[in-house]
Amino acid sequence: MNQSHFFAHLSRLKLINRWPLMRNVRTENVSEHSLQVAMVAHALAIIKNQKFNGNLNAERVAMMALYHDASEVLTGDLPTPVKYYNAQIAHEYKKIEKIARQKLIEMLPAELRDAWRPLLDEQQHSEQETALVKQADALCAYLKCLEELSAGNHEFSLAKTRLEKTLSQRRSPEMDYFIEVFVPSFNLSLDEISQDTPL
Repeated sequence: MNQSHFFAHLSRLKLINRWPLMRNVRTENVSEHSLQVAMVAHALAIIKNQKFNGNLNAERVAMMALYHDASEVLTGDLPTPVKYYNAQIAHEYKKIEKIARQKLIEMLPAELRDAWRPLLDEQQHSEQETALVKQADALCAYLKCLEELSAGNHEFSLAKTRLEKTLSQRRSPEMDYFIEVFVPSFNLSLDEISQDTPL
């Protein structure tokens, strides 16, 4: 049986730091970001299904979100100002990401590839699934800004403003619900979020 380097590569997502051009109070890596995006995407899908007549597979959306940045283990995390400097760079980087995702799929044993392809290959995602993962990704970046600003790091002020515009462009009823119900807590201290839930 041939060996596969697929999971050895994915385990290195924890070595890739996000926000590389900015001073961070606490460094965030791609692995932990991916987990948070998966949790938020799962929540958005459930909210859409239960409150806004959606019909999404929330677990599938969560798994797609979990792997949404997997290609960065081969490409690294290109800072947003560079990635979207102009349309040509953004287009070329999308092509690089697609090649990297395909390379990851090819690392898997042939008999397992069809199980991971729907998670890694964005061409196999529905428009609604893609939109939810992008919403979750932007929400998690926004939450990172709130955490950094709460810790007194004003380096994230402009990023917060930029992400507010992004969230406004990707707006949906389920996102509005998530922002109203869950986001305010991210501006509070541990004592403040714990006072109503003593052990």
